[in-house]
Amino acid sequence: MKKVLLVTASLIALGAAAPAVAADLAARPYTKAPPMIAAVYDWSGFYIGINGGWGSSRNEWDAVAPNVLVGPEGSHDASGGTVGGQIGYRWQAGPWVFGLEAQGNWADFNGSNASLLFGPGFVNHSKIDAFGLFTGQVGYAVNNVLLYVKGGAAVTSNRNYINTAAGVPFAATGDDTRWGGAVGAGIEFGFAPNWSVGVEYNHLFMQDKTYTFTSPAGVFVGTDRISQDVDLVTARLNYKFGGPVIAKY
Repeated sequence: MKKVLLVTASLIALGAAAPAVAADLAARPYTKAPPMIAAVYDWSGFYIGINGGWGSSRNEWDAVAPNVLVGPEGSHDASGGTVGGQIGYRWQAGPWVFGLEAQGNWADFNGSNASLLFGPGFVNHSKIDAFGLFTGQVGYAVNNVLLYVKGGAAVTSNRNYINTAAGVPFAATGDDTRWGGAVGAGIEFGFAPNWSVGVEYNHLFMQDKTYTFTSPAGVFVGTDRISQDVDLVTARLNYKFGGPVIAKY
């Protein structure tokens, strides 16, 4: 009987102590799942790069006074390869990207046609050996992909000359610089921190210009008004200075 009373008293004591022990236990803390962070490419900053590709210049020749014979001499495309570099700055506002860029390229665009006015014994040649672009850009970025359009000023370094059908120099102009306008579009892809690669197309509207041709001995040969426009397709590789990504919650 005494043992039964002891067991009963022990059970009652444990039951009374259980709520106090449970109250002393710390409540399990509530933890919120960490926010999802998306890495967004930042196009802002200075950049420098290289480019290379292909170009073609359309040239229309017209003989003008004081030539004895005046009229169209024909036209030709002067095509070839190009390589060069670019430097610029971009700043980003939301998905919109604005920029300024200067580009300079060596070129080897050559073409010719037999003169329709003076006969097949004379061949007109055009050559572009360099060009430059000074443009503004407006683009739209989808993370690390940038689509943009551009426009501004263009300059070409030209040489025009006339040979005989046998290739003997007959007359030439001096080296000449011609100014005009440029419009273009491109797509660029950021493939690594600070590095991007892209493809770009540009069309150059160059001013018409009148040239005086002289023989190798310096004798006046004739005067031609030559029109010119240029199409360019280049691949580009850029390195951008500054952080490549920003965190977006």
